[in-house]
Amino acid sequence: MLTPMMRQYQDLKARHPGALLMFRLGDFYELFFDDAVTASRELEIVLTSREIGKGRRVPMCGVPYHALDSYLARLVDRGYRVAICDQVEDPRRARGLVRREVTRVVTPGTVMDAAALEAREPRYLAALVEAGGAWGLAAADLTTGDFRTTQIAGAEADARLAEELARFRPREVVVPDGASATWPLPAGAARTPIEPWRFEAASARRALIEHLRVASLEGFGVEDLPLATAAAGALLQYLQQTQRSTLAHVRGLRLYDTEHSLGLDETTQRNLELFRNRRDGTTAHTLLGVLDHTLTAMGGRLLREWMLRPLVDPPAIRARLVAVEAALGDRGRRVELRGVLRGVPDLARLVGRIGHGSATARDLVALRAGLERLPKLREGLTRLADPRFAALAGAIDPHETLAALIGRAVVDDPPVGLREGGMIRDGYDATLDAMRAAAADGRAWIAGLEAAERERTGIRSLRVGFNKVFGYYIEVSNPNRHLVPANYIRKQTLVGAERYITPEMKEREAAILGAEERMAEVEYELFVALCDRVAASAQTLLATAAAVAEADVILALAEAAERGGYVRPDVVEEPVLEIRAGRHPVVERLLEGERFVPNDLRLDVADRALLIVTGPNMAGKSTLLRQAALILIMAQMGSFVPAAVARVGVADRVFTRVGATDDLAGGRSTFLVEMQEVARILSGATRRSLVVLDEVGRGTSTYDGMSLAWAVVHHLHEHVGARTLFATHFHELTELAGLLPRVHNISMRVREDGETIVFLHSVADGGADRSYGLHVARLAGIPDGVIDEARRILAQLEAAAARPREPDAPPVPSRAGRARQLPLALELTSPVEEALLALSLESMTPLEALRALAELRDRVRTARESARAQDRRRVQ
Repeated sequence: MLTPMMRQYQDLKARHPGALLMFRLGDFYELFFDDAVTASRELEIVLTSREIGKGRRVPMCGVPYHALDSYLARLVDRGYRVAICDQVEDPRRARGLVRREVTRVVTPGTVMDAAALEAREPRYLAALVEAGGAWGLAAADLTTGDFRTTQIAGAEADARLAEELARFRPREVVVPDGASATWPLPAGAARTPIEPWRFEAASARRALIEHLRVASLEGFGVEDLPLATAAAGALLQYLQQTQRSTLAHVRGLRLYDTEHSLGLDETTQRNLELFRNRRDGTTAHTLLGVLDHTLTAMGGRLLREWMLRPLVDPPAIRARLVAVEAALGDRGRRVELRGVLRGVPDLARLVGRIGHGSATARDLVALRAGLERLPKLREGLTRLADPRFAALAGAIDPHETLAALIGRAVVDDPPVGLREGGMIRDGYDATLDAMRAAAADGRAWIAGLEAAERERTGIRSLRVGFNKVFGYYIEVSNPNRHLVPANYIRKQTLVGAERYITPEMKEREAAILGAEERMAEVEYELFVALCDRVAASAQTLLATAAAVAEADVILALAEAAERGGYVRPDVVEEPVLEIRAGRHPVVERLLEGERFVPNDLRLDVADRALLIVTGPNMAGKSTLLRQAALILIMAQMGSFVPAAVARVGVADRVFTRVGATDDLAGGRSTFLVEMQEVARILSGATRRSLVVLDEVGRGTSTYDGMSLAWAVVHHLHEHVGARTLFATHFHELTELAGLLPRVHNISMRVREDGETIVFLHSVADGGADRSYGLHVARLAGIPDGVIDEARRILAQLEAAAARPREPDAPPVPSRAGRARQLPLALELTSPVEEALLALSLESMTPLEALRALAELRDRVRTARESARAQDRRRVQ
């Protein structure tokens, strides 16, 4: 037989089977049964037990109510859903069991607590639905009310979906129950299945129309996009179900097209280190770290959005660049405006918490302080030259009336809690003022009671006190007990004293405590009403926040341009990339006073579409490749770029295949990962794309790798036509410049100085003929004995490759003949094969060369024998 409280618990738990239930008991949130075991393990708190009836005990653990948010954040970060069960009536007034209800369900995608959020990163919840090879995708950031949806179809639908999910990085994805486990959900995102009927057209459409308070969805552009509507409607229903909130700040739905921004898939974001470096995963030494001079959290999030979704419309890009140029040219005004922005709080998230119903009085005070700074910001923006700033100033509404209302209502330093009173100013509400006056009179009477009773009784040590158990009392020490009047009623005996009450004192106490309790209730009601007034203006407040964020980003980009010595790029329609004296924006900041060697670069799909980049390790090939891609991204997002001159043709997507990574958990080798990335590039790139490939083919045998590299270059040239930078140690690929008209060679220059080499880090036309692998190995600290042995082996291989040809061997095919044997001249005669092996050995790192030596020797012998056999068959 369960206790009534435990029956209440189990009833609520049954309604939320997939969530940990945190059950409010007094000053603690308790968990029971398996939930307690899980929470105890994850939170590292003591697991105890509780009797639930007839001697039966079950696991239990708990956390203090005032520390809920910190514990909640830890559970949600580990992917758990948590149902918060609160007492919804005053225990002092309850008849029998206190009524409790689940007031919200917190999931990885619905966290609202500021302490658990990254201030400069959005926190998206997504919904996904599929039909006929097409996708509906919706995403919402509950903290700001951002709500958007799209529909993705076509041959590249899966790849574009993965790209969008990589941009949103949702913490949670809602899918129909029963959806395929193969759907391309992002790594680390919680998968939440919900009832499939919520994705049905009628249900989804009805939910959106009712919440957005419209007659149809035509105004949002989704009326004829069933999958976009389904995803958005299901996501909204999920929020309504879990949040128990009116979601007053979610009052718009934005339809967007994935084709209207530069495509940057997850691989490209990672390879270019746009947001996180590959060493420790932080923003240090990333493009974001270089450009982020924003001064508000909402500006920081918008800058990230601009980087994730660079524009593809040249006029729109130029409009941003003109605004940055205007801010750059007026340094005094820029410094003044940035000083104003420095004190603006996160207006978007403050409005989000108010609209969500999770705000505190301190949030209202912060909102008022932010609004009061906006008139000065608005006035300053109007004095900048570009019309874009005038438009932003017009979109900023300081809401003076609302700010004044908050100022009249809420004290400057309110308490954290909402139920204890002390939030509302005197003079704001007449009823509250009357209660406070009555309570003050009572407290004054109590305060005067001690002096009056001392005078009346002659007991000089008499004192009046208060505690939560007995309320007000009169304390008399034992030596004075004989002086106690007859109307004193003994209440408590202490070691050296007695405590008493009087009938009049208890009447006054009841009046005081009743007034204080009622005052706290009235204050809470006034606070809720004030939040409702703010929530009614949520749309205009969020529009204001968006304008402030954009102003912050433009001013920050101007600041970055000034500090970095950047120039305005010329953005054009033609698929070109012409850079004079270009620099890597991140690397140049890491040189700490050393000069970064700038380089020129020209790509043009008409006559110079593909550059094969050769040169030794450490010479700067990878830096050159990455800086070209970063300059293009910076230009298309509306930023100035690190160069003397830049002419940037708008790209539709940027693809990169850089570095060596594996996926052990997914069972994918380094080479398989490389080939999958190359496959995505070959299938997804267009004539307007920018492709960056670094050492394709190095993860397999020399022949296989060179064959693949040659074939990839040929395919890109003949079938794609994209602007391409292809770095390689396969020097044989430089022959393609003489075979394919739009392929050209460039190389990183070095200077030999005896046994050492000097890296010049500059680019020259033409291919390199050596990789200087042994020199680099010496610089890396490989022992001299190993270097000497490698040099001896290399000399033997080079000598074998250079020996005279046998008289009966057929002639080596001409360059034109080899071109007809693309993707790679696999049937070259044996001496040439040996030469290729020798050169590829030199292109490896020394350790790779030593490990592969035995295999290479066998392959040389096998290749020679095979070539001779083929020669004999040809003669016959």
